[in-house]
Amino acid sequence: MKPAETLVTLSAVPLLARIQFRAATLYLMAGLVLGIAMAASGNFTLKGVHGHMHLLGWVTLALTGAVYAVAPGLTEGKLARWHVILHNIGLPVMLLALTAYLSGIVAAEPGIAVGAVLSTLGLGAFTLAIWRAL
Repeated sequence: MKPAETLVTLSAVPLLARIQFRAATLYLMAGLVLGIAMAASGNFTLKGVHGHMHLLGWVTLALTGAVYAVAPGLTEGKLARWHVILHNIGLPVMLLALTAYLSGIVAAEPGIAVGAVLSTLGLGAFTLAIWRAL
């Protein structure tokens, strides 16, 4: 089988699904590296970052990307675009602020809230898009 031959061609996968899949794999790798670093050092201060990175990053982005891949009509609306934008802006803001906060920078706490609200609004848009389509 040639590398270009796959079960699903890239052109058949909507752009928003590809964005979600790519972002998900970045969070997967970042979470794995963070987990290894914590285990090697014995310092688990950032375990909350690790958990959020995997659940809201790897798992949630991959699942929403899969939904967009199997239901490409969902990607044609504004809700899907808002989901992808808000989730992919809010999550890194939240993770960076949470990292700072857990590292002793108390002033970073509002950044956690801002990132969490943005991500939640994005996932709310995703939820609304699904409910409208059903």
